[in-house]
Amino acid sequence: MEITVTVNGREVTRDVEPRLLLTHFLRDHLRLTGTHWGCDTTTCGACTVRLDGVPVKSCTVLAVMADGARVDTVEGLAAGMAETDLDPVQQGFVACHGLQCGFCTPGMLMTTRALLDRDPDPSPATIREAISGQICRCTGYENIVRAVRWAAEAEQQAATTTEVAR
Repeated sequence: MEITVTVNGREVTRDVEPRLLLTHFLRDHLRLTGTHWGCDTTTCGACTVRLDGVPVKSCTVLAVMADGARVDTVEGLAAGMAETDLDPVQQGFVACHGLQCGFCTPGMLMTTRALLDRDPDPSPATIREAISGQICRCTGYENIVRAVRWAAEAEQQAATTTEVAR
């Protein structure tokens, strides 16, 4: 089947098998390997991407289901390669040591970005609920929650600075 998907702002058209999973489409067809392939059962969340703004576990979404949709992967978060080009969520994970081995990180980042897009000032309890579909075997989640709060506060501060400058 031929599908057309907008991935990280770029429209791509490919012929795919109807049974191809979105995670394999991203990794194997588009070479976007930041989306990690873990459990294939939606348990770990390492493969989380945003499909039309909603976090989904790409290991259980067929690529054909994304036809005509917008898919955002971890590669699309940063505006460039410099540290100042990183999304505030990425900056927060760096500043607060929200990662260790890094396997869960892409899914955590994408879930966090979606959370902050809908709730710019989440409580720690809200953060924990949002990331509850992500398994991290290294951090114990404390630094991840701190990283999300750091990102939320950084975005609020940037918004306030922009308002004051106007």
